[in-house]
Amino acid sequence: MCSQRLPVVATGDGLAQAPKWLVDWLAVSYRPRAPVETAAGGCRHGNGHAWRLTGQHGTIGSLSRQEQFSELVLFGLNNQLVVSYKEENAMALKNLFLKDYGGVDEDDYSVAVYSQQGVYDSLFYLLEQYSQLGRLAVGPITYAEDEDGGLLPLVICKNLYRRGSVAPSDEAYDIDAQLETVCLSLDPKTAHQWKTNNASFYDLDFYRLVDMKITFNLKGINLQTVRSRELPDCYSFSVMITFDNQCHSGKVKLFLDIDAQSSACRGWKISGTAQKSTHYLLVFDGFVIVVCLTSAVLCTRSIVLAVRLLQRFSRFLHENYNRKVCEGDQGEFLNGWYVLVIVSDLLTIIGSILKMEIQAKSLTSYDVCSIFLGTATLLVWVGVIRYLGYFQKYNVLILTMKAAFPKVLRFCCCAGMIYLGYTFCGWIVLGPYHEKFEGLSLVAECLFSLLNGDDMFTTFAQLKDKNTLVWLFSRAYLYSFISLFIYMVLSLFIALITDAYETIKNYQRDGFPLTDLQKFLRDQNDFVSSEESRQTDLYTRYSVFCCCEKVSESDDIALIG
Repeated sequence: MCSQRLPVVATGDGLAQAPKWLVDWLAVSYRPRAPVETAAGGCRHGNGHAWRLTGQHGTIGSLSRQEQFSELVLFGLNNQLVVSYKEENAMALKNLFLKDYGGVDEDDYSVAVYSQQGVYDSLFYLLEQYSQLGRLAVGPITYAEDEDGGLLPLVICKNLYRRGSVAPSDEAYDIDAQLETVCLSLDPKTAHQWKTNNASFYDLDFYRLVDMKITFNLKGINLQTVRSRELPDCYSFSVMITFDNQCHSGKVKLFLDIDAQSSACRGWKISGTAQKSTHYLLVFDGFVIVVCLTSAVLCTRSIVLAVRLLQRFSRFLHENYNRKVCEGDQGEFLNGWYVLVIVSDLLTIIGSILKMEIQAKSLTSYDVCSIFLGTATLLVWVGVIRYLGYFQKYNVLILTMKAAFPKVLRFCCCAGMIYLGYTFCGWIVLGPYHEKFEGLSLVAECLFSLLNGDDMFTTFAQLKDKNTLVWLFSRAYLYSFISLFIYMVLSLFIALITDAYETIKNYQRDGFPLTDLQKFLRDQNDFVSSEESRQTDLYTRYSVFCCCEKVSESDDIALIG
């Protein structure tokens, strides 16, 4: 139908060749009007297509948002149970196997010992506790078994220098830097024979010892999910306890790392409604996928039609006036809100599929699933701003962000170079002397806190003043960063946003500039006016409004299509 020769209408002295179908379609789809006007215009110009499209998007979009939110709440509650179970098990194992554990980790390790006897006591305490796990553990946790039903052994591995001889009094040493690993496997059933049968293994040469790792496997069941009407998961715990002596500083650090993997229990029997609830949730997730898929298809259809309309409008301008559609007018055709909805729906579909796999016990990626569902919900709530944008008072935020974003982005790129310089400088110089500067990520986080005026005194006070030169450098470093970024960079950042806000307020008072597309729809006679009308001071100063000329308009114009 688009290839047929349709009648043309005179829409002004300069637009005498505009086809009627093009004028009507542009007026229905992209004329800046309120939602009710757009729907009414659709009934007049497009035989009710706008009413149907508005109804489809409204119903499907609203239903999709409700289902996404409900699904996220249910998944979030279940995820909290899983995470709390893993964390509490890690805390329980630390208290069971680490001698003198105080309940709180010290820096990045759990316990530290400072004598040879302390190392031996911690090692034998661990082995003794492991041999009595069945009598000591409060929760449903026990030794792991292999496929033949035998208990998996506990493995102790020592990493040592191949040869080592140290004489600090003579300032002499003889070290072979090559490492050798010696391992010992112990059966939990023969706990009483561990010390007597392997006495030579426990004779540690601390000058050669780099680290010692004890690994074992346990099994557990997360029974708390029964209360949330979900089948319990079975867990496999891979536990590694490390005696770290790499520094050879007289301080041996003890770490306990645990890797928990969930799986479906092979034999289970449960009464009540847990199984029915699981089936209902799977049906509910399937319904969410269908709704989101429908919403994504409708929005994709709208974007495809908008692209086609943009191509036809561009061809019309090129053939009749040898002109191109400017970037600002192209943005009027491509609705970014629809792209946001599509991305949100796709993330929800992927997250729902992962969630169904988790509920069916064929997948255990709770973290990956939560990222998809959480990001989808974030985009959903951001999309709500679109509907507030139909009201002039609420639309100020959106227009201010749109006008300020290009300038803010360029400003952040320049300020980011200075920020990175301070980050690397702080890590290299202050890293050995301050715990907040020990890593690049820690430095970036510390500087961001200082930028926001947080934790200033603590950052100054915690620096070790044993090295006078580093102490003086740290003062110059911190004072210069705070002065530069708080008093200058942050002030300029706020000024850019304030300037954009004042511009939008003036536009609301005096009228927004008209683009070529709006002039085309309003039958203006100056569509092919001279080029100097496009290079006004308003255009050069506020380039976000492409191809615009200031025209007085009423304040009740809808600002977002």
